[in-house]
Amino acid sequence: MKKIGVLFGMENSFPGALVEHINARNVEGIQAEFVQTGAVQLANPLPYAVILDRISHDVPFYRAFLKHAALNGTMVLNNPFWWSADDKFFNYTLAAKLGVAVPPTVILPHKQLPVGTTDRSMRNLEYPLNWESVFTYVGEHGFMKPVNGGGWRDVYVVHNRDEFFRAYDQSRDLCMMYQKAVDFQEYFRCFVVGQKKVRIVAYDPRRPHPERYVQQAPTASRKLLKRIEQDALKLCRALGYDINTVEFAVENGIPYAIDFMNPAPDADLHSIGQENFDWLVQEVADLTIAKARFAPHAQELRWSAFLGAVPAARKATKPAKKKSAARKPAPAKAKPEPSAPPPPQG
Repeated sequence: MKKIGVLFGMENSFPGALVEHINARNVEGIQAEFVQTGAVQLANPLPYAVILDRISHDVPFYRAFLKHAALNGTMVLNNPFWWSADDKFFNYTLAAKLGVAVPPTVILPHKQLPVGTTDRSMRNLEYPLNWESVFTYVGEHGFMKPVNGGGWRDVYVVHNRDEFFRAYDQSRDLCMMYQKAVDFQEYFRCFVVGQKKVRIVAYDPRRPHPERYVQQAPTASRKLLKRIEQDALKLCRALGYDINTVEFAVENGIPYAIDFMNPAPDADLHSIGQENFDWLVQEVADLTIAKARFAPHAQELRWSAFLGAVPAARKATKPAKKKSAARKPAPAKAKPEPSAPPPPQG
C-alpha cells in the first residue's frame, strides 16, 4: 500500500477534504492520511510515498524531517530543498530574467544588526547608504516587505520618504525589500498545480482578508488572461513549485508579478470560496495520486538534483562508422554573410 501523507498546521478544511477525496476514489494500492511522526531516526524507513507539505515553512523540525524523507525516496510537494534555498528577492530577479514583468525592487541592508554580528561584520557595506538612488529607482510610493515572509507579516505601505524611514526603523533585524507600488486597474491570483493546471481568480488585496477572493469569473480580455496563465506557468516551472499561487497586478494592460513564493498557499474553504476550493482539492488529489503511482523514485545524491536539476545525459559511446572509399566529399558550403547587429532597445 502506497501512502499519501498530508502535513499541516492550524488549517482545518483543506487537509481533511483532500484526504477524504483521495480515499473516496478507491484507487487500488493508494491511501491518504494525516502524517504522523515523532523523533526521526536516520535508519528508520518512512511509510510515505508522497507527502504534501503545508506547514514546514513555519516549523524547522518538519523541514528537516521532509528533507530526510525526500532523501529516502519520498516525493515531497513542494520540494523542501528548493523551498529552503528560495527567497522573494531571488524570485523577482528570476522573473525578470524570464521576461516576466516585475516592479522596480531593491533589497535593503538590515536596520538592526543580525544576532551575533557587530559593526565590523558590515565593513563591506557602504556608509552612509545612498538613499537618493533608492528613491530615484523605486519612487516614494511602494511596499516594504521581508525577503522571507508571508501572510502580510511585517509589510508596510509607503507613500513618502517619512513613511519609508518610519517603516524601515520598525523592521528590526529583518532583511527587507522596497518595491514600487503598481497602480493596478485589475488584480488576479492564480492557483497553479502540477506546473500544468492554472485557475485564474479575480482578487482584491485592498479588501479584508476573508473577502479578497472575488467569486465572479474574471472579465479581462483573453489576451491578458493568456499572458497571465503563461507567466504563471513560466514562474512555477522555473521555481520548481508543483503547488503555488501567483499574484498579478495589472497596470496599463501589463500584468506585473507581485507575489509568487506561496508553496503552501491559502486553501481554506471560507477564504477562497467553494468553487476554488473544489477545484484545488480535485487537482491536488490528481497530482498526489499520480506522484504516488511512480514512487519510490531513483535519486541522484547531489544537492542540484534535489533542486530539480536534470543531470546531463551521458552520451553512449558508439564505434565510429567506416568511411566508404567510394563516397565523394560534399562540396564546401558558402559562408553566410555576417548578420547585422540587433537594433538597440529603448
